[in-house]
Amino acid sequence: MNKAILWDLDGTLLYTLSDIANATNQTLIQFGLPTRELEEFYAFVGNGARNQLLCAIGYEPENFEEIHRWYRDYYAAHSGTTCYPYPGIKETVATLKQAGFRLAIVTNKPNPVTQPLCQAQFPEFDFFLGEEAGTPRKPAPDMIFKTLAALQVSPENAIYVGDSEVDIATAKAAGLTCISVTWGYRSEQTLIEAGATHLCRRTEDIPRIVEEITHGQ
Repeated sequence: MNKAILWDLDGTLLYTLSDIANATNQTLIQFGLPTRELEEFYAFVGNGARNQLLCAIGYEPENFEEIHRWYRDYYAAHSGTTCYPYPGIKETVATLKQAGFRLAIVTNKPNPVTQPLCQAQFPEFDFFLGEEAGTPRKPAPDMIFKTLAALQVSPENAIYVGDSEVDIATAKAAGLTCISVTWGYRSEQTLIEAGATHLCRRTEDIPRIVEEITHGQ
């Protein structure tokens, strides 16, 4: 029987906020718009690049599609500049892999950026999926179902790990148990208010929580 752990990327496996903030601010400068402080991006990210860019601008200008294209191109060229796996994530991933779990990344980051970034950072994973045309992004469950089909894993044999309220809603929509990590881009209180059922405060605790969930099913 196949079993899987699906993961969000930004704020869960990788710290990417500096790359995102830099690409956004370079875009804003390019189009003569005010830049944002790094701390502001914690609230902007999690629901796709388009939404994040709109949040940073504060409104939707008439030339937004041009701005969005410029941002996508710039971020694609610089997405791995300052990002890094959170401490202990590589060891945790290895533990789960050794335990027989199939591993996949499901993220609202655009797929053309997701694929090379994930291949470089997590080559041991079995599948990567980012936002692409024709598939509704999280919190819709479609990306989860597409990933599970590729892995040949049923929803009852999968767990989703993420750092945001979007991830909680995604897992619920797909019928998966969600592990909500607290080291990412949302506060613990935000996760609790969003309905988090399994909080994880240290990367090394993920295998234990996974075991508790799977034994309780």
